[in-house]
Amino acid sequence: MGDSDDISRRRNPGEQWLRTEPVNLSSAAPLDYMEEVRELIRRYGLQEDLEHVIIPLRDEKGREMRCFLLKRKYLRIVYPDGNYADYPLEEVIEATVQYPLLPLSKGLDLLHEELDAQIAKIFENEKGVTDQ
Repeated sequence: MGDSDDISRRRNPGEQWLRTEPVNLSSAAPLDYMEEVRELIRRYGLQEDLEHVIIPLRDEKGREMRCFLLKRKYLRIVYPDGNYADYPLEEVIEATVQYPLLPLSKGLDLLHEELDAQIAKIFENEKGVTDQ
């Protein structure tokens, strides 16, 4: 622990090693991915800071609230039965904006149902064009 180059140290016996070097938060996600997120921010008039996408919401009584989503490529939802699923941030933003009063897991389910219906419709249209 005497080395000044050591980026790890132990605070208390039994405690996990901690990193002491600075972290560049702007490199948390690739630029092309962040461009898609910025497009959603522009489209829906959302806010952002260095680490979060901020979605302004209103509750059932009309009170203003804000939802802070970490700027990570995927966000994990852990279900009560212990299962979990990772969702792209773009889908989480869409579900939160479209279904603000529902639990996120339900909003994502509805969003996926809509996307599946749109995909099925596209395939039906393509099949109709090729059958003619």
